[in-house]
Amino acid sequence: MTEGNTSTLPLAGIRVIDVATVVAAPYCATILGEFGADVLKVEHPVGGDALRRFGTPTQRGDTLTWLSESRNKRSVTLNLQHPDGAQLFKELIARADVLCENFRPGTLEKWGLGWDVLRQINPGLVMLRVTGYGQTGPYRDRPGFARIAHAVGGIAYLAGMPKGTPVTPGSTTLGDYLTGLYGCIGVLMALRYREKTGRGQFIDAALYESVFRCSDELVPAYAMYGTVRERHGPHHNDFACPHGHFPTKDGKWVAISCATDKLFARLAQAMGRPELASSSIYGEQKVRLEHYQDVNEIVRDWCGSLTRAEVLARCHATATPAAPLNDIADIFGDRQVHARRNLVAIDLDDTGETIIVPNVIPKLSETPGAIKHLGPRLGEHTDEVLRDVLGMTDEQIADLHTRRVI
Repeated sequence: MTEGNTSTLPLAGIRVIDVATVVAAPYCATILGEFGADVLKVEHPVGGDALRRFGTPTQRGDTLTWLSESRNKRSVTLNLQHPDGAQLFKELIARADVLCENFRPGTLEKWGLGWDVLRQINPGLVMLRVTGYGQTGPYRDRPGFARIAHAVGGIAYLAGMPKGTPVTPGSTTLGDYLTGLYGCIGVLMALRYREKTGRGQFIDAALYESVFRCSDELVPAYAMYGTVRERHGPHHNDFACPHGHFPTKDGKWVAISCATDKLFARLAQAMGRPELASSSIYGEQKVRLEHYQDVNEIVRDWCGSLTRAEVLARCHATATPAAPLNDIADIFGDRQVHARRNLVAIDLDDTGETIIVPNVIPKLSETPGAIKHLGPRLGEHTDEVLRDVLGMTDEQIADLHTRRVI
């Protein structure tokens, strides 16, 4: 287990039911669990969450993605389409604080488990509802995934080389993680509101909206001037220059950002060409932007004459903002990553494997989050939860198993 006493964490005593699948809404539940919430992962008895099969499989059979992103959760199997399964779900809801779901709009309602039903059972319930397009609007019934959200939210159009094919903006699941974060913010604000009023509410989170919200000045620039930003490739020359990615002599890449004239003067010093920062050449941002191709070529040639380590050493010596474009191997060898304990090794009790996963963030000074265990086996905690939370007997639980309700 990583640092942190779970009984003193800020969300200790909060019970979360995660009935969602894959990444977006479950990621919200994962964050809540890292900071003390008791997260009950409700899965179908046959197969469970599709995330168990998303990514690289392990000896256990569950994937590395599942083990990492379903940390700290207790797996409970319930067939929500069976009347008895739906009833057990309602009984869990009566004892819960938060519900995370991401079925297509109307699915829970079809099973008799919609918001109007659940809020009657538990007026203080906070319910996170994640869908591709939200619970309203003409697209509400369309299926949505992160890649679709990147397209609709405008970020995919901007990724790639000028006039080239738009490419994936980083991870294919970026929109899922963003929505999980926005969902978590919504849940925490709703819990705060419940503290003051006793009333719960639901959070309507759309994947495309999370992506769209991270669009800096795209909206006002288009509304005011009709500006449609296009793909810039490795350089962004609208606001600053140089401001992009440059290849080095050893086949690697560095990022350099000179957002001000002072920073460009530092870069010019690092390149051994301080005269470039004079007012008569490229000392003013306006001039650099007008001649961005020439400026980028100068920086590109300089970087291409040195190894990545040499470029970074000279930039760091002059306090020029520069960094390597890290692949995952670089990250594992990065001193900052290790100093901040961004990687943590967790042992799997059932297989003996040691799995390294990203550590908990953000870092709280008094109540840092914790990883108690990685993603559980399917149904690992079903009997435990039914017995301890709902007070059921071993005979009742055995009957549910026999009838395949759980």
